[in-house]
Amino acid sequence: MEQIISIVVQNQPGVLMRVAGLFSRRGYNIDSLAVGTTQTPELSRMTVTMEADEPTIIQVVKQIAKLPEVERVKVLPPSSSAKRSMAMVKVHAGEKRIEVLRLSEVFRAHAVDVTGESLIFLITGDDNKLNAFVNVMKPYGISEMVQTGVVALERGDEHLGVDESRYEWPTLEENKAI
Repeated sequence: MEQIISIVVQNQPGVLMRVAGLFSRRGYNIDSLAVGTTQTPELSRMTVTMEADEPTIIQVVKQIAKLPEVERVKVLPPSSSAKRSMAMVKVHAGEKRIEVLRLSEVFRAHAVDVTGESLIFLITGDDNKLNAFVNVMKPYGISEMVQTGVVALERGDEHLGVDESRYEWPTLEENKAI
């Protein structure tokens, strides 16, 4: 079963490597990984998806929580989470440019570049929507494509916020004394 793990970590060099390394060392496969800063610049949020049963996901979460840079970790409930990916797809449209543009509207994809014979589309949604768009564009000739990892948030009032770190950090005055 697909599991979505949301991890709030300290925004500093090496944290991504440590978290990804934990998965690698334990032989767990990451299906999708996305990392970005949060509303608090000192923190980043990692969204990891993986196929795992309940005992495995419990073990993974326990191991992640032991890392010193991890502030919070939570498995997001699939039924009450909003999740999206993004893809950019470069299509060699040629003479069928208008046809390709009309098809892209069906998927709410946006043309972000129209140059020469090619168009670059930006599309967001779940994997099914992105895959369907790619399949529709294949006959026209996809020359390049890139897709992000899944980002997800739990619906409703629940949140994975960190009001204060679980660690004590020196204040600016204490740093000056050192």
